[in-house]
Amino acid sequence: MKKVVALVLVLMLAVGMAACTGKSATSTETVKVALCMSGAANDQGWNQAAYEGAKKACEKYGFELAYTENLQPADIVTAFADYAANGYNVVIGHGYEFGDPALEVAATYPKTIFVCTESNASAENVASYVMACEQTAFVEGIIAANMTKSGKVGAIGPFQGDSLVKIINGFEDGAKYAKPDIIVETAWTNSFVDSQLALEAATAMIEDGVDVIKHCANACGNGAISAAVAADIWCQGDSYDQSSLAPDNILDSALYNLDVVLDIALGSIKDGTFKGDVYNLGMKDNAVAVLLSKNLPEDVAKIAQQAIDDIISGKMEVVRDYVVRN
Repeated sequence: MKKVVALVLVLMLAVGMAACTGKSATSTETVKVALCMSGAANDQGWNQAAYEGAKKACEKYGFELAYTENLQPADIVTAFADYAANGYNVVIGHGYEFGDPALEVAATYPKTIFVCTESNASAENVASYVMACEQTAFVEGIIAANMTKSGKVGAIGPFQGDSLVKIINGFEDGAKYAKPDIIVETAWTNSFVDSQLALEAATAMIEDGVDVIKHCANACGNGAISAAVAADIWCQGDSYDQSSLAPDNILDSALYNLDVVLDIALGSIKDGTFKGDVYNLGMKDNAVAVLLSKNLPEDVAKIAQQAIDDIISGKMEVVRDYVVRN
């Protein structure tokens, strides 16, 4: 299988089907990479992390990068097919919702490599990279539990997809690990981009006594941060360093290091070792991390850092749970 994939890669990289030997991929023409995203490339969150990560990796390997923003699920197959038909060698789908479309289009374009994040899709020319976002959420739950005064914390997600459910569940597990009797309120906005929906969900939680709010709702989640700032309660960022959105209210930001993830993915294409599979990456791989804010009291920061260290060392295991909880 590995030899077949390597041969496909070689043929794909050279316009004239020129041969290539050894592990290092060479080409008479620049490898063209396309990044497809569900939101804006400057959303200061999930999509910006992917855009910056893809740009950094492409610059490192001498690849050419194009991207499409704000894709609706119904438009993904068309976007993938358009890029493949126009000679793009690699198409990246950023998010769980890109997995099935990648498999569909990959069957028609076997010489195009498809890379998906947070998906379980795999085929000869499809690879998925799954980040252990539940690890960062677990640490954030511990932080939230140690910072709440009301005993109520909240978590807001967009859609109930596996990659998002595991975050909400990880947050709840971390909070209850720290304080078993804590109340964790959750809400789903059914949007990646409408910040008003997250603002309304967060406001309802705040009115119910929640005094720490975590989100994983992409640009939509910025509304939750706005609500927290307006009410002067604590909040937690997601995907990217979101401290600039709430300098005095943010406790931490979950970082999804897409520069690391996409460097691994595109590096395998550069050196000819690409293999269609599902790859799991976590804190130990520096694929995910928690950026602690200066707003954290020293004692809570130490508790959080100990949890991080224990996860990295393997002393603490965070269970990945895809089941939606009531």
